[in-house]
Amino acid sequence: MAIQWIDKMAVDVQGEGEAVVMIHGLGGSMNVWAPLMPALQSYQVIRIDTPGAGRSKNAYALSESTTHKGQLTPDVVAQCVIDVCRALGVQQAHLVGHSLSTMVCPYVAVKAPKLVKSMTLFASLLQPSQGMRDAMSGRAPAVRERGNFEAAIAVSTAALSASTKETQPVTVAYVRESIMGQDPEGYARNCLLLAQATPTTLEQVKCPVLLVSGDEDAVTPLSGARELNARIPQARLEVLNKCGHWPILERVDDCRRLLRDFLDRQR
Repeated sequence: MAIQWIDKMAVDVQGEGEAVVMIHGLGGSMNVWAPLMPALQSYQVIRIDTPGAGRSKNAYALSESTTHKGQLTPDVVAQCVIDVCRALGVQQAHLVGHSLSTMVCPYVAVKAPKLVKSMTLFASLLQPSQGMRDAMSGRAPAVRERGNFEAAIAVSTAALSASTKETQPVTVAYVRESIMGQDPEGYARNCLLLAQATPTTLEQVKCPVLLVSGDEDAVTPLSGARELNARIPQARLEVLNKCGHWPILERVDDCRRLLRDFLDRQR
């Protein structure tokens, strides 16, 4: 692992070839992508801890001195991704996102269309339901007051499939520990990002897009993925059985195969 610091964000860069930029979801970090790395051996893989998450608890985007006063939005995080690519000299990249970042990736594609060659979106989110917005609005002050433990237990219980919880205890533990390890203030700000997020103009996304969703995803239901599939011109949806909200951990072999085959077709 070769960590670089760009605008006080932790960025891991490995390998050579076409760039693949990987952006985790709420409660995640660059480490969530480790299971997919064997499928990307012929690419330059750039994994980012987004502002407030993982090691990026002091990211410049969180500063009150920014034009957005430290408030995170999909557009703000998208600009951070663009800035990382610019700093690394990346002119074109394949974006890979999970959960919350599946709202960020389309913003990148609209803001910098020449940068984005393709997108792969795991557990994709069109926009938060009102129930999710209310839950995230309530979670932020709770985390600030009491820490991440309650959120970690709730997510590891509700966001994984029944099969995963029965047969993959390490996955359950990873999800729990990933959330518990977040900086509470950074996690709270990302909860508020999700609570207030709105989608970009999806019809302006012109690159090929692979959507991968689990049939038991209670966090981002299939209805959202199906609408994304209908609204993005070059999208294709793959549904994994007995899979919840973390397909990259729950169905590793399938996700490796789908990602590798999709990227290889873009060459």
